[in-house]
Amino acid sequence: MQRSNGPEVASVPPPKLDDSMEKTTIRKRLKSFWRSQVSKVRWNSALPAAVVFTAFSYMLHKNFYLQDQVKDLEGQLLKLNLILQACNCLDSAHIINSTPEESDFSTKSLKISALVVSLILLTIPVLIVKYIDYVSRSRRSSDNISEGIPLNKQLEYHVDVFLSVHPYAKPLALLIATLLLIFLGGLALFGVTDDSFADCLWLSWTYVASSGNHADSEGLGPRLVSVSISFGGMLIFAMMLGLVSDAISEKLDSLRKGRSEVVEKSHTLILGWSDKLGSLLNQLAIANESLGGGTVVVMAERDKEEMELDIAKMEFDFKGTSVICRSGSPLILADLKKVSVSKARAVIVLAEDGNADQSDARALRTVLSLTGVKEGLRGHIVVELSDLDNEVLVKLVGGDLVETVVAHDVIGRLMIQCARQPGLAQIWEDILGFENCEFYIKRWPKLDGMHFEDVLISFPDAIPCGVKSAACGGKIILNPDDSYVLQEGDEVLVIAEDDDTYAPTTLPMVKEASLIDIIRPARQPQKILLCGWRRDIDDMIVVWRGNLPKDFIVPKSPERILFCGWRRDMEDMIMVLDAFLAPGSELWMFNEVLEKEREKKLIEGGLDINRLMNISLVNREGNAVIRRHLESLPLESFDSILILADESVEDSAIQADSRSLATLLLIRDIQAKRLPLKEALVHRGSFSKGSWMGEMQQASDKSVIISEILDPRTKNLLSMSKISDYVLSNELVSMALAMVAEDRQINDVLEELFAEEGNEMHIRQADLYLREDEEMSFYEILLRARQRKEIVIGYRLANAERAVINPPVKSERRRWSSKDVFVVIAEKE
Repeated sequence: MQRSNGPEVASVPPPKLDDSMEKTTIRKRLKSFWRSQVSKVRWNSALPAAVVFTAFSYMLHKNFYLQDQVKDLEGQLLKLNLILQACNCLDSAHIINSTPEESDFSTKSLKISALVVSLILLTIPVLIVKYIDYVSRSRRSSDNISEGIPLNKQLEYHVDVFLSVHPYAKPLALLIATLLLIFLGGLALFGVTDDSFADCLWLSWTYVASSGNHADSEGLGPRLVSVSISFGGMLIFAMMLGLVSDAISEKLDSLRKGRSEVVEKSHTLILGWSDKLGSLLNQLAIANESLGGGTVVVMAERDKEEMELDIAKMEFDFKGTSVICRSGSPLILADLKKVSVSKARAVIVLAEDGNADQSDARALRTVLSLTGVKEGLRGHIVVELSDLDNEVLVKLVGGDLVETVVAHDVIGRLMIQCARQPGLAQIWEDILGFENCEFYIKRWPKLDGMHFEDVLISFPDAIPCGVKSAACGGKIILNPDDSYVLQEGDEVLVIAEDDDTYAPTTLPMVKEASLIDIIRPARQPQKILLCGWRRDIDDMIVVWRGNLPKDFIVPKSPERILFCGWRRDMEDMIMVLDAFLAPGSELWMFNEVLEKEREKKLIEGGLDINRLMNISLVNREGNAVIRRHLESLPLESFDSILILADESVEDSAIQADSRSLATLLLIRDIQAKRLPLKEALVHRGSFSKGSWMGEMQQASDKSVIISEILDPRTKNLLSMSKISDYVLSNELVSMALAMVAEDRQINDVLEELFAEEGNEMHIRQADLYLREDEEMSFYEILLRARQRKEIVIGYRLANAERAVINPPVKSERRRWSSKDVFVVIAEKE
């Protein structure tokens, strides 16, 4: 056993404090610590403040004391002068002696009061700020808030909101500060000088306006006050200068960025920016030339200076038309109001470069914004769409206000038409643009009751193409029957140079002679029996409404066509080709898209390959700018080759055109190497037989190549080389948009000419209408073509490069060659 040395004592643990008591104790200690620190800071800052205040009070008291002495001496001097002047007038001397004393006493008390008031007014803002700071700290310390917002911060916030929200708050605050400074300065000057209060106010204003005016002040008090006023004036002037500078900078920045409002009416408004804008502005400028110019407003989500710089780089004359650029979004009503959208005579919505669905979705939202304008729209809306499938939705939203131009699909069908009829691209370029002849619709009351065949030869400076029928609700009937009689309210559709360059005249004496020249033996009735049934039985049965059957047309033969590149509307082009080409034709597709992906894209586009009737598809993979890939194709065996702007590079016009031009040159060079040269071949232009350009021109006589060109500047290269026909896709779309913007009725005409059914543009051989070396006038040819239910709108001579649309002298007789061709509007075959 162990023995303990002493009595046992139980070990007692130290008492534990409660958590809440411990936190309260710590908080009290911190509070007492901060109070002691604050009191130390206050006492430390109070001593210098007391010294400064004592010195200022002593100087002020000394100033007043010296001023009093000066005034006493001046008063005594005045008394002595008055006594000397009136030595014998004791009563007057008594009055004079007593009056200055009373006036000096009252003036002295008033000036002291003015000085005290001015000091109090200057001290009040400082006291208010200190009081607010003290209240804010006391509230935070009493409420134990560590992250609360101080009262001075709240006051600063409200002042900032007031100055930001109200546009005239800053000038008003500056004006109040200036008036307050002038008033306090005048009050202080009144207290330290002998001048009147009005003179002191004026003197205070001079000190504020010019800080150098206080140099003439005498005495410590006036100098001290004048320096203070001048110092405040410099601050006021600095603030005013900053305010004016900010206002001027803001205004200039607003003008530079295009934020100012456009005050125009009857202008053309373009929403968006694309590569087609240059051609569109050019066409609108040409259209407005006859009116002495017009106004075109462009609004896009770009910087105004960049837009103006890009427009300035465009190589064409605006012909008196002014182009105004504004920066903004067509989806915001405030931005639309800024460009006077309600007063525009036409609004053009351009498609964005890039994804077709996203571009059309944005166009749809833009149409929604336009229809939501409170003031309403004065003009119509022309929308450029990228996909034909979205046209129905846009028309559903826009209603009667909207006219749509599906650019991509129109260009695809136009390329097919130009491939089947070389030279048609130039004709469309002349008709769609405002530089040559274009479509116009106008009412002529003197033509009421006249048959269309007579109307056809009633215009010496225009060619009638159709009628806008009032009985059919304003529907445009293109290429109507000769028996159609114009009714009251009908309008005539013509192709003319301008809307004021044509008018109807008396009928020329050409109709009877023309009919005599083409009298043919009457056809005897026949009975024909068809045994069996074919799927093309409808093509075998021909119903002809005119006098002559279509026996002049050469039967179709199978063709072989090559597509170089891939467009997103490929399925539409294939369906159009299947309807136009003869059975047994082949369509070769050469591009970098995999064959499996091609089938998938075509099926997604709505094309069933198994239902193609007249053409069979041949797929080849390769790059159209690599020579060895092109050499794997039988390029010499194709009737037509279409070089498409590939969708992978269509966003860049320069890159797409460079690719198309390289493909064209490679194909022509390969064809020239494979085709034998003929000595008898007549070379066009100045190129010799041995030159590479001459070889390519010989190859161009064997097959037709249609190149899709996006940049108009590339056209000059192709026009000079003469080795390819071309389709200016962007420029043609811009022309169509400009025409529809000028007259929305033209859109119905264009839609029919580009549609799969109805009428279209054709190039006919001259032997369909005349004999070799037959002498006829254009009027006679026009009437002969009417017997085939066709309207001749122009011709191209055998030795000419361009067609003549709407010939100027239609009654002049001339000899025609069978190698000449005529441009006609006829029903689709």
